[in-house]
Amino acid sequence: MLAVCAPAGGQTAAQPAQGKSNGPLPEAPQPQPVQTTRRDSSEAVTVRSTPMHLLRDQGTIWSSPVHLNGGDLKVLVPLTLATGAAIATDYRAMTQVVPINPTLNQHSIDASNALIGGFIAAPVAFYGLGRFKQNAHQSETGILSGEAMVDGVVVEEGMRLIFRRERPDVDGNKGHFFQSDAGTDGSFPSLHSVVAWSGAAVLAGEYPSWWSKLFFYSAATGVSITRVLGRQHFPSDVVVGSAVGWLVGRYVFRARHKYVPKLDDEY
Repeated sequence: MLAVCAPAGGQTAAQPAQGKSNGPLPEAPQPQPVQTTRRDSSEAVTVRSTPMHLLRDQGTIWSSPVHLNGGDLKVLVPLTLATGAAIATDYRAMTQVVPINPTLNQHSIDASNALIGGFIAAPVAFYGLGRFKQNAHQSETGILSGEAMVDGVVVEEGMRLIFRRERPDVDGNKGHFFQSDAGTDGSFPSLHSVVAWSGAAVLAGEYPSWWSKLFFYSAATGVSITRVLGRQHFPSDVVVGSAVGWLVGRYVFRARHKYVPKLDDEY
């Protein structure tokens, strides 16, 4: 799943100057102000357009492996190595590192649920605030963050059905893959991590100050860590879930956003 940029749309034609001409030639067109807060796009970011965008997103995401190129290896090779190392050490991590403490485990689960609740509420809050204040940027943030989360959930559910991994509390933390009894409740990847990181990627893209990035990505990291401390997932589950969520969120932001961030030199 690759983060790709949507092409810019056409430019708006300049309007002719007002007033009568003093010669045989037409008046020169007046210069138009440069757009600094919006980028041109042929597709509107609205609630009504979101279902069609979701269908297009899924087509792009699931077909992305056939469009890989050499530059993509810069992301895929480190991610593959990290995933392999995490899977190889999952059993040791869950038996020797992550404590079996019912109180700590339950508090971690509660914390992850509270954090993910904040991410789920963010699209509604941004969109509602944007509509109330007639702020199109905030409305876009709400729509795109919600779109990214839905995309992430669809991808995560598909991966769960493919890999069908046992959860840590089954079969002594063995974490076997391709188990028929895992079904839709499989452990790989972490749903909480996918949702958190897909939302964080859009929110950090729309508001790219360092403080905003620190806040959104710290919250997403907290979701991933507490899923392991709560013994709901193996470390590799949250590594892959976080990566998938971030890639999906970055794709949605780059493909759809209209409002150019103030710090656009980072993009």
